[in-house]
Amino acid sequence: MVVIGVIIAIIVVLVVAAIVMYNNLVKLRNMVDNAWAQIDVQLQRRLDLIPNLVETVKGYAAHESGTLEKVTAARAAVASATTPEDKMAADNMLTGTLKSLFAVSEAYPELKANQNFQQLQSQLSETEDKISYMRQSFNDTVMKHNTAIQTFPAVLFAGMFGFKERPSFDAQTGAEVAPKVTF
Repeated sequence: MVVIGVIIAIIVVLVVAAIVMYNNLVKLRNMVDNAWAQIDVQLQRRLDLIPNLVETVKGYAAHESGTLEKVTAARAAVASATTPEDKMAADNMLTGTLKSLFAVSEAYPELKANQNFQQLQSQLSETEDKISYMRQSFNDTVMKHNTAIQTFPAVLFAGMFGFKERPSFDAQTGAEVAPKVTF
């Protein structure tokens, strides 16, 4: 009778441990999804600002159509991306084209002095700061999630429960060098 009691106790402990582990993994997965949603909100805000910025630049720098087309194409790529991984890649491309756009503005003093351009640039800069902060938060959350599914004993069950590693938001190539912007 004691042996059966011990076996039942061990089974109960294992079931409770599996439930706790599963709930923790669900919590972490939801935190990753929420962190991505916060990035997505800021990416959408940036996408909403870009058409106004492009139109403002067009009025002053009509012969810079190549740069404007690249910005528009990069914006469209972000808007049409369906997975977080695709959005991350498209966002890195958009960030690079925006740097080019702001470099173009340096050649046009009238554009740099335009109040609408300055406001849009300021809003875009604030949004970029929020995106950067949200990326850090996302990557921290992804690290916690990935660590939880890679460590023992969760590693034994994570695959069975359908939990997979999530990619972090990596910096684009060349991001280690800050762009030079002068006003």
